[in-house]
Amino acid sequence: MGNLETPQWQKIIQSQITAVTVYGDQALVTRKGKVSLVGGERELVIAPLPMTMETQSVRVQGIGTVGVRLKDVTCDRLYTTEPIAERVAQLVRQIHQIESQKRHLQAQIEALALQSSFITGLRDKTEETFAQSLARKNLSLSETLDFLNFLGSQYSEYAIASGDCKNQQQELDKQLQALRSSLQKLQTPHPKESFRLLVGVEVTGCREFELEISYMVHKASWQPLYDLRVDTNNKIIHLVYLAEITQTTGEDWLGVDLTLSTAKPGNSPLPPKLKPWYIDTVITPTRNTVQPGTDFQPAMALPMPMLANQRLIDGFATEFGELQPTLDMDVMAAEVAIAQLSRIGSVIAFKLESSGNIPSDGTPHKTTIFTDEYPCKFTHVAIPRLVSFAYLQANIINNVNGATLLPGAANIFRDQVFVGTTQLENILPGQEFNINLGIDEGLKVERDLVERNVDKKLMRNQKRITYAYRLIITNLLKEDVNLLLNEQLPVSRNEQLKVRLNCSNPPIQMREMGVLEWLLRIPNKEKQEIYYQFIVEHPSELKVIGLDI
Repeated sequence: MGNLETPQWQKIIQSQITAVTVYGDQALVTRKGKVSLVGGERELVIAPLPMTMETQSVRVQGIGTVGVRLKDVTCDRLYTTEPIAERVAQLVRQIHQIESQKRHLQAQIEALALQSSFITGLRDKTEETFAQSLARKNLSLSETLDFLNFLGSQYSEYAIASGDCKNQQQELDKQLQALRSSLQKLQTPHPKESFRLLVGVEVTGCREFELEISYMVHKASWQPLYDLRVDTNNKIIHLVYLAEITQTTGEDWLGVDLTLSTAKPGNSPLPPKLKPWYIDTVITPTRNTVQPGTDFQPAMALPMPMLANQRLIDGFATEFGELQPTLDMDVMAAEVAIAQLSRIGSVIAFKLESSGNIPSDGTPHKTTIFTDEYPCKFTHVAIPRLVSFAYLQANIINNVNGATLLPGAANIFRDQVFVGTTQLENILPGQEFNINLGIDEGLKVERDLVERNVDKKLMRNQKRITYAYRLIITNLLKEDVNLLLNEQLPVSRNEQLKVRLNCSNPPIQMREMGVLEWLLRIPNKEKQEIYYQFIVEHPSELKVIGLDI
């Protein structure tokens, strides 16, 4: 357990996080801190550091106007029982704010009650006077009704407003209860565990020195999200590339340089090794038999080198291993935000232009990486056997010099109307992909069974049934459309049960699993007719199931 008392030969450095690179399931954190050295220091101390830190991943380097030799780096644990003052102050402020809102609502309720009481008293006092005036015809019936309506509307308005205020008070009570519970837990002394970093040094003078450390932490991740907005008139896809960042590392990232990377630093850089693939007879099974499909042994992830008791190079700026690769930056312009995109092989990094503010609260935080526009082509898809309408599909090619679109959820909008959510796969620069845009009612699809004929002349005791369908597609849109139309014939699972396509117009060949597929070009305001006929043949004594037409 670390000692909180600081001897003279130790110097505590107050550091802050300056940069974070977030990976799929972890993050690289960079801290910097300045200190005035007097020449007698033998150890620099940085604390507290989070328990999510991987101690073997720590890297240190420094720069200054004084000769410093970085000797060794060790980590130990600290235990404290101090409440988190900043969080306590924040909760207290929130509680005071809600209590103030409750007092304001209570004042409104009391004012409304006073107004309601006044209206009730006014009604009681004027009831007899109005009855007499009405009997003497000093007041007209309409004047009396207007006054009664006024009393009723005001009373109702005050009652509704008072009820709304009470509902708001109840919601505020729930929030207060949750905040007070959190405050009580936070103010209750409990052991808090953290790391302390000790850097051995030899100092040759009395001047300023800046120490930089970096380390990997768990419980941090990011994932891509997309907004795809389709302009059907101009045939343009407007893509917004977003990132959702979440972290509970124990450290708040406030005002840091934030980079999002697709690298997987925890994965092994080595390929797996083959093991012998044993086979044997059933009579003499071998205990070490490995089944096909499990003959690869996963390699263990290579650990980062330990830093304890390891010598560093003399100099004003010494480096304890590379913090991260130096990348050539290509600037990608976008309408909403600008991100610096860099590549090393298949690894992509997005360096965000604005400072990152990601507290360690587990709340997803969204930020825009970039936006772009893509021309697209539209195709309609129809499956008349299942649905009587067509779907619109957009065909897009990712920019050759653009960014890889990583797998992630995408919200789709068609002409400002939300269509739904889809899942994008990994899309490389220059790769073609499709997105579905929902139903397009501009295409009308009709499907009718026009023939069902049972051949009564049995040949070789065989039963033959002929089916024919007619499909009519009407283009109600103002432009020609491409339509991919799919139909389906039954597929036999018995060699005695035969299914064959007899004829089709336009001609088509039956594909696997009985699929019929036409690619049609339908002019605007015109119709296209499709006809096909198929025959089912089987022995008359054979009972057929699944032939529901």
